[in-house]
Amino acid sequence: MADKDGLKVAKDYQVNEPFANQGNFQVKGAAALDWGMKHRMSKIFNPRTGKTVMFAFDHGYFMGSTAGLERLDITVPNLMPYVDVLMCTRGALRTCVPANNNCGVALRVTSGSSMLNDDLSHEVVAVDIEEAVRLNADCMAVQTFIGADGQLSSLDNLNRVVNAGMRYGIPTLGVVAVGKDMERTDRFFKLATRIVAEMGVQIVKTYNCEHFDEVVAACPVPIVVAGGKKLPEKEALTLAYDVIRQGAAGVDMGRNIFQSQHPIEMAQAVRKVVHEGFTDKEAYEFYLDSVN
Repeated sequence: MADKDGLKVAKDYQVNEPFANQGNFQVKGAAALDWGMKHRMSKIFNPRTGKTVMFAFDHGYFMGSTAGLERLDITVPNLMPYVDVLMCTRGALRTCVPANNNCGVALRVTSGSSMLNDDLSHEVVAVDIEEAVRLNADCMAVQTFIGADGQLSSLDNLNRVVNAGMRYGIPTLGVVAVGKDMERTDRFFKLATRIVAEMGVQIVKTYNCEHFDEVVAACPVPIVVAGGKKLPEKEALTLAYDVIRQGAAGVDMGRNIFQSQHPIEMAQAVRKVVHEGFTDKEAYEFYLDSVN
C-alpha cells in the first residue's frame, strides 16, 4: 500500500550509474523488445548517438492555427532535413508531409480537447492501431494527465494504446501533460514519468525541472524533453544542453524552432547539441554565424 506517513529510507537514484539492462541496443529499456519495435525505435533514436531531435507541429489539434505554423505545407518540408522525427497529427501528415523522406513519425493518436475548454485533461483515443499501421507510424503519442481531473480516462487511453502497440510492434510515446493546476517540480515529474513508464510505454516526453538527472535515472525508458513555450534562441539551446547533459535521450522542439526568426538555422543548432556534443555556447555561436 502507499506510504503516506513519509519515507522510511532516503531515495538513492545513483545518477552516475548507467542503465543496467542496456544490452547491445542504443535505446534505454528496449533490449527485450521485438525486432519490429526496435527497428521503429531506431528510426526515432539515432543508432550512432542514441538520441533524437523531434520536431513537434501537432499544436493545431487543440490550438488551431498557430503562429509559425500557418502553412504546414511550406514550413514542415523545409525543416525535415534537420530533424529526426516529426510529431504530428494524421491530418497534417497526409496533407502536408511528403512521403519521400527519412524522418521518423510520432503520430498523435489522442484528441478531444481545445483551447475553448477550461479543462484539457479529457481526451479519447481518436486514431486506431490500423490507421497507425497504414501511416507507417514509428510511435503513437498519447497525452497523459497525472493528477488532473481526467487522470483515469487518460491512463485508460494510454493502456489501450500500449496494448495495441505491443500487438503490432509500434512503440507508444507517453506525453506527460502539465495543466494550469499542476506543479512543475521534480517531485511531480518523478511521479508522472515513472507511472507512465510502468504502464508500458517505450518513450516518455516531459519537461525540464530541478534535479532532472534524478527524474531520468528513475525512469526505465528514454525521456525526451519538450521545449515548451518560445524562448530566446540562446535560452532554448541552454535548455537542450542542460537536459542532454543530465541524461535526456533527446529534445522535442516545436515553437523554439518554428517560431524562431531563423527556423532552419535553429534546428541545425539544436542538432549540434543533441548529436554532436556542442555546448550551448558553441551551438549559439554556430547559430549566429549561420544567420549572419
